[in-house]
Formats: sequence, C-alpha cells, structure tokens
Amino acid sequence: MSKSQVLEVAGREVTVTNPDKTVFASGGFTKLDLIRYYLAVADGALRGVSGRPMILKRFVKGIEEEAFFQKRAPSKRPDWVEVAQLNYASGRSADEVVVRDAAALAWVVNLGCVDLNPHPVLAEDLDHPDELRIDLDPVPGVAWGQIVEVALVVRGVLEDHGLTAWPKTSGSRGFHIYARIDPRWSYREVRLAAETVAREVENRAPDLATSRWWKEERQGVFVDFNQNAKDRTVASAYSVRPTEDARVSTPLTWDEVPGCRPSSYTLPAVRERFAELGDPWAGIEGTPGSLEPLLGLAERLGPAEKPPKGVGRRRFTMPLIEIARAKTRDEAVAGLERWKARHPDVVRHLEPADVLTDGMRGSSSIWYRIRINLQHVPEAERPAQEPLEVDYDPWAGRG
Repeated sequence: MSKSQVLEVAGREVTVTNPDKTVFASGGFTKLDLIRYYLAVADGALRGVSGRPMILKRFVKGIEEEAFFQKRAPSKRPDWVEVAQLNYASGRSADEVVVRDAAALAWVVNLGCVDLNPHPVLAEDLDHPDELRIDLDPVPGVAWGQIVEVALVVRGVLEDHGLTAWPKTSGSRGFHIYARIDPRWSYREVRLAAETVAREVENRAPDLATSRWWKEERQGVFVDFNQNAKDRTVASAYSVRPTEDARVSTPLTWDEVPGCRPSSYTLPAVRERFAELGDPWAGIEGTPGSLEPLLGLAERLGPAEKPPKGVGRRRFTMPLIEIARAKTRDEAVAGLERWKARHPDVVRHLEPADVLTDGMRGSSSIWYRIRINLQHVPEAERPAQEPLEVDYDPWAGRG
C-alpha cells in the first residue's frame, strides 16, 4: 500500500495519505477513489458547500466505526485552506474549515470525511442563513412511496409561499428539500419558517406526515424542521454516505422524484450520471426568496408545541421504557436483542415504530439510545423499567 500520492488540483498540490486504504469494502472503493469521485462532481459538490463553514465528520477508522465530529480546523493545514470563526451557545468558539475550491474539497476528504456537513450560512455572514432545509425522516416501517408523497406536499407548501424547492435523496432513509432564501433572517426565524412548513404539510397530509416534536408520538414521515437550528448541519448535495453500498445524497429534478429509488444513486452511478447530465441544481443560486409569507402563516397558525425549558422532568404521554445507551449502534442493537429474548410475549405486540432508536450528539461523536414505546402492549403485560442492557455515559470523565 502506497503511503501518499500528490494530486494537482485547481493549481494546488494536495497530498493524499494512504490512497489505497479501502473505504467501501463491498465496492472496493479506496480513499483515492472517493477523492476522485468528489473531483469528478466538484462543480455540483461545491455548489452545496462553497463558502460555508463545515463540521468535519471524520471516519478515521473506516465507515464500520463511528465517526467523530471535529469543529476546529486542524492546526496543521495548507495556508490556502480558509477558516471562519463560529461562536456557539456554550460560549465556545471554533475556527471551522471553509471550502472554496476543488483543492480544499480534496483536502477535506483526505482527512477522512466521507460526507460533507456545511452550515446553512456563508462565511461572510454567519448570523443569517441563506438556506432553509427540510429533512424528511420516516418512522420505522414507512414505505419509500410515502416519503415521496410527502416530498411533493413539501414542494407545494414551499412554492405556495414563494420559495423554489430543490429535492435530493438523503443517501440514507429519508429525503431532503432545500430552498435558498435571502440572508435577512436570524436562525430563530428560519427555524420558525421551517417549523411552519412542517405544520402546514401535516395539515395538508395528516395521514402521511407529522410535525410532532416528541419521537414517540410520531406516525408516518416526520418533517424535521430542527435541522435549521443553529449549529445543526446536514449532509450536502453529492455527499457520499457511510453506507455499505456507498449511496450518495443526490440532487434530482422534480420530474425524477416520483420514480426515484435511493439504491439507484451510488458512488459510481452518480459519477456517471453527473458526467452525462450535469447538475440538476445548477440554477439554485439564482432562486433566493423571502420568508415573509411563511412567517405570516406562522402568525396565523399560532404557537406550536414546544419542548420544555429549564429544570424539571417531562411528563411522558406514552408508556416508554429505556433499553440501552451505547457508544455504537451495534452495541445498542445487541442490547435490544437481549431484551427481546427475555420478553417474547411483549415483542409480539410491538410495531416497527414502537422501537425508538436515537443517534444522540455527544461532545465529539454520536452515541445511541434505544427506547420502547409500550403503547400497543396490553397494560397488564407491560414490563417495568429494568437496568439498562448497555449503560454508556457519554460525559464520563468530563469535568
């Protein structure tokens, strides 16, 4: 295995370390293959990330291991890699990488970033997002066709309120719709506008979609508006996701949406598609719109359900028990399987949506929590809360 290889990119030299390291075993794709993919689709990928600070989601041990999230740009970096200082609610700040060209794009991927996770702001104005992002997150058991139906409803809501909707697969279970907006509104206002989209989608398609904040109360497709909160990031257009088949978050035309299938958009397929068709989102920069119509709708709808603030425990409306808190998804799922083996009579009552698996943000990585909603289990047969099958403390050792 060669230790490094130097690429000439955008008039700069980019060193690729361990270029032959396998990233996607099933397809045999190496780190160099991944970088060459991003260079091949750079025009489209840069349209999603250029000028935006990004969190580095680094898979330094491969996609089989959990990634860690690095906000601060590495201190040792080329002088042509730009940074922007972001301030967080915690009072801390971080100089985050800002990609401007294909060379910086290749440099970021060489660090172990498989997908790209930019903020919805430009480095020139960190307080006013220029993108509204809707993430469709189906509860377990929801068919792909239902997600597509909800995406079309989202399009209608956005367009009815003066915004141009741009669709893409997420590369995972869900679907994304973006809208470019004038950078005039605060994060709070953008999130309120996105929440209003979610509520209106639920109003128009109550049997298909939900805007419910609490996960255990959701049915169908959750129209996730919270991705517009400050400090949240979403995998950008043309991002390769850490899935076994190297699926890509792929921009589409609306004509393609009804018949699309996520499994069709893999690294080699999207590279070929881009070479043949170009980027369906090529016109996105010319479509910024106003949030005033959505904010006006928010006033007419009135206040939405809000999570509690301050000290105190929430009173759950559903019978929940917690099964596991684990460092990795595999450990959490293994704990769930042990619990199921002990409670076969309970398991037969459960529906797919009753198993609540949450990826929780820790200080630098994701940890996993699994809960069970016993709503479909007869009350007399509901088991009590037991000691957790896995009891991981993501804050252990932090003062």
